[in-house]
Amino acid sequence: MKLMILGATGLVGEYVLQQALLNPTISQIIVPVRKPLALDYEKLQVVEVDFEYLPEDDAFWQVDAVISALGSTMKKAGSKAAFRHVDYDYPLIFAKKAQQHGAKSFALNSAMGASANSPIFYSKVKGELEQALTDLNFESLTLVRPGIIAGERQESRPAEQWTLNILEKIKPILPKVLQPSPAQNIAKALLKSVVEAKPGVHIISASELAE
Repeated sequence: MKLMILGATGLVGEYVLQQALLNPTISQIIVPVRKPLALDYEKLQVVEVDFEYLPEDDAFWQVDAVISALGSTMKKAGSKAAFRHVDYDYPLIFAKKAQQHGAKSFALNSAMGASANSPIFYSKVKGELEQALTDLNFESLTLVRPGIIAGERQESRPAEQWTLNILEKIKPILPKVLQPSPAQNIAKALLKSVVEAKPGVHIISASELAE
């Protein structure tokens, strides 16, 4: 199968890419990026594109499935509008274009508490994206809702790391739904969902991702 991975340079996306490269079911991996990515593997195609001006017809759209691990933070984005543009607009645009070219399956790294009705902006955007993707009627759609993501990031997130340290210390007494979600477990769930491509809409909760 041919797979497109969005956000392959992020924490979860890197694990998705690593696991996809080792999966014999996947014959080709398409990774759209905004900046050059120095990776060279036989079944990997890195496509440098302007996310604001995506080509209508290009061979890289012709995939069987898409995994989106795209995501930002309010601090990194700089504003609510910029955050929504990255976390809502980009994944949805890629989903629509890939579907138009034959993609049957889509898997999204969303967030615990995602709801279009949430009073929390972050959760509301995630929930609105989930709903928009559901409305596209992919043959198979998986929404993965992790808690706080555990893993070594390239950028510094002091507050998040502090929270992770606390959660790790009290992990034995925490219910699974409140435990950190290891990035590699999220990646595994995302990849498994598109490889199996079970019909319908599926939600994977944080409790299913905990170790």
